[in-house]
Amino acid sequence: MLHSAKGLNGCVTAPHLAAALAGRDVLAAGGTAIEAMVAAAATIAVTYPHMNGIGGDGFWLIHRPGEAPVAISAAGRAAGLATPAWYAERGHTETMPTRGPLAALTVPATISGWAKALDLVPDARRLPLATLLQAAVGYARDGIVVTGNQADTTRAKLDGLKDVPGFAEVFLPRGAPPQAGDVLRQPALARTLETLASDGLDAFYRGAIAAAHGAFLEAAGSPLRSADFERFEAEIVEPLSVELSAGTLYNLPPPTQGVSALMILALFDRLKVAKPEGFDHLHGLIEATKQAFILRNAGLGDPDRMDPPATAWLAPDRLDALAGRIDPRTALPWPHVAKPGDTIWMGAADREGTVVSFIQSVFWEFGSGLTCPQTGVTFQNRGAGFSLQPGPNELGPYRRPFHTLNPALAHLKDGRVMAYGTMGGEGQPQTQAAVFSRYALYGEGLQMAVTAPRWLLGRTWGEATTTLKLEDRFPPPLIEALRAAGHEVEIIAPFSDAAGHAGALVRHPSGVLEGASDPRADGGAVAY
Repeated sequence: MLHSAKGLNGCVTAPHLAAALAGRDVLAAGGTAIEAMVAAAATIAVTYPHMNGIGGDGFWLIHRPGEAPVAISAAGRAAGLATPAWYAERGHTETMPTRGPLAALTVPATISGWAKALDLVPDARRLPLATLLQAAVGYARDGIVVTGNQADTTRAKLDGLKDVPGFAEVFLPRGAPPQAGDVLRQPALARTLETLASDGLDAFYRGAIAAAHGAFLEAAGSPLRSADFERFEAEIVEPLSVELSAGTLYNLPPPTQGVSALMILALFDRLKVAKPEGFDHLHGLIEATKQAFILRNAGLGDPDRMDPPATAWLAPDRLDALAGRIDPRTALPWPHVAKPGDTIWMGAADREGTVVSFIQSVFWEFGSGLTCPQTGVTFQNRGAGFSLQPGPNELGPYRRPFHTLNPALAHLKDGRVMAYGTMGGEGQPQTQAAVFSRYALYGEGLQMAVTAPRWLLGRTWGEATTTLKLEDRFPPPLIEALRAAGHEVEIIAPFSDAAGHAGALVRHPSGVLEGASDPRADGGAVAY
């Protein structure tokens, strides 16, 4: 029997236990779920550096009792110098660079997102920033124990990262990838976090930290400048939503792929599959994924350049038409272009009823790899998601690239509030669909819904093929039925990183808080 964490006072789930505990400690000190999430976000930026960092982006969905959900988009915009012509002068005319200074071209936005979220907490209630960042500072200064996941990732991606300025000095102690169990210290990052705690989060964009980053990035060859940091601010945006038989689902608007996550479940809901875990369940979700991804790949990008807007994709008649294209017995030929990425998802809830779904990322593992020696910040390579060709995702000054990131939230008809999400690039909407359908549509336990075997259509974290990947815990007859329907099946490890690092959190109408964490990661769910 798989048990979730349950409590009445607070709950946090994260893919690294230190982050969950940091959030729990803030809740125990009287903080809100929003403040707990800032503490967890800062901590996991230190303790899981291959998956995320303060040099990346972040997105929030916040439920507060009696109010409509609030979405925060901390999606970094491209440098003012970032144009196809600028990259052509440097030898890039077909595709964007993925590592090094030329890949570091969008402003790291997540800290501005933290600030926007904290603005929602009344001043009289707020804990000091030093309290929220205390755990992160300590782990950066005193050291973290390197996880097997970080050690394996560093070895696997070493060739593309080892020569990027600043990377080896921080992440290759003794000149080689760390081993699981080694201690990794990040003193420059500790000093940066201490400065943010004392001077405020805005110091990342309009202070000494921003000046240091501007000088470093320009010297390294990035198009980012101090002025790009100074003009940036995260935004409160209207979340997308869709009605299902179980309730209302919310996700982030473009440039995230949140609309894809909503479409998959809305299309599947229209198929009226009666029972979970069989052919109809998996085939239905996989085929719904294909319909959503075809539309996503053709038209999703900076919302200022999308026509029609993503809200039109969620119109009931449009969803009805797409659901009608799904063959209940035969797989649509695949693949289409995949969208890679590396990420963390976390959830938090407090006793007053606030529930937070949050995601933070540097895009690929360790992002661009470019690491500022003065601040310890590794810059994301989210700009690698831009296109150098005309279209909604074309590179241009201050534009936002396609984002795989999308934290999810649901208001179920019986009064439960569910926050859920995962890392995994192309796999994020698919894993969300697996977890939500198992729990909310078919009544499986929350931890079971996260732990149960998962699948991935296409290419994502660490994967090169575009097959339908199934963890090898699925029953052989189900695997053969999927093959017989035309799915190109590949069997992967029983608890594979390719299937994502998921988590989920539920607030019940009784006030009980429940959290689940993924055994595929190094985290946990804590409640009290």
